[in-house]
Amino acid sequence: MKAILIDDEKPALQHLERLLLKDGRLEITGKYTSARRGLEHLERDKADIVFLDIGMPEMNGLEAGEYIAGLDRSTRIVYITAYSEYAIEAFELNAADYLLKPVTSQRLSKTLERLEKSEARTESLPKSAAQVKELSILCFKRLEFTDSMEPARKMQWRTSKAQEVFALLLHNRGQWIMKDTIVDLVWPDFKPEKAVTNLHTTVYHIRKLLKAWDMEVLVEFSQERYRLTKEKVVLDVEEFERGYSGTPVESDEEWLRRENVLKLYRGDYLEEHHYDWAEIRRKELQVRYIRMALHSAEYELSSGRPRQALDRLLDLQAVDPYSDQICRLALRSYADLGDFIGFRTHYDKYKELLERDLGIRPDQVMDSWVQKVL
Repeated sequence: MKAILIDDEKPALQHLERLLLKDGRLEITGKYTSARRGLEHLERDKADIVFLDIGMPEMNGLEAGEYIAGLDRSTRIVYITAYSEYAIEAFELNAADYLLKPVTSQRLSKTLERLEKSEARTESLPKSAAQVKELSILCFKRLEFTDSMEPARKMQWRTSKAQEVFALLLHNRGQWIMKDTIVDLVWPDFKPEKAVTNLHTTVYHIRKLLKAWDMEVLVEFSQERYRLTKEKVVLDVEEFERGYSGTPVESDEEWLRRENVLKLYRGDYLEEHHYDWAEIRRKELQVRYIRMALHSAEYELSSGRPRQALDRLLDLQAVDPYSDQICRLALRSYADLGDFIGFRTHYDKYKELLERDLGIRPDQVMDSWVQKVL
């Protein structure tokens, strides 16, 4: 296994190098007193293990660890610190292990044994397991992962903040987001240092979850920014947008194709999580869904399926209860069914809702039409 060493204290760097050379299990391919130079090494040449000091002035080890995980999440990090209070925090982050200074040969030997066992487990995993899976990320109604091989499998977020940070990165569709922006949106009431520490820990837990699900999704870090990239993962919002059409339905084949698209919409975008930053996107997708579903309802009415149209329109009215277009088509469905009691009851409830909530009445054209039908 290849390893590089990063520590701004030259004596500590040389001491660790001597211990590793004496042990002989690792090949040291680089040692640096600057975190940035160590990262430059990793950009051009992969390492299996990075021994990384936490307390460095130019860029501390926790920040450098974020960058390393973004470059290659298979690279394992052993954090080194002179302060024991950082040890637990380091271990909670992207750490294979941690070492307290001064590093002893006995403690280092235990770390290397742990790394060897981890390497052996990785090599023993079947390579074809992920090839037959279809992994999906769902954003309509609530954020969920699904696995076609294990339909009953449930995801477990470590914290609600981990869920929100992941949702925010996914929401931005591969665009870089400044670290400070994420902190301001997710931890607005925290002091900056505490918020940044929480972010580092949260990103670690996200990466750990993605690894457990064997998803080809990366959380990358560069120049104080984060982004999320994905491959071979189905996203319901993207599938919906790809199949969306805002034009009238012309045939049964087109109606059926759109039905499969509309079924993706289980509820509003991230509806159950109430993220303020998702509100504009939520409304945009809701408008598209309603428009597309209304065209399907109109086709159902024109092709003699008023019951099917009515069921759809009642569901739509739950999404947008004040829409006169939805109400008008629902009334038309009742009329086509010959259900004039249902027609009157539906209209009276709609009129009462407008007066109670908005202080208005239905427009005169609709009211005249209703009276004429009755």
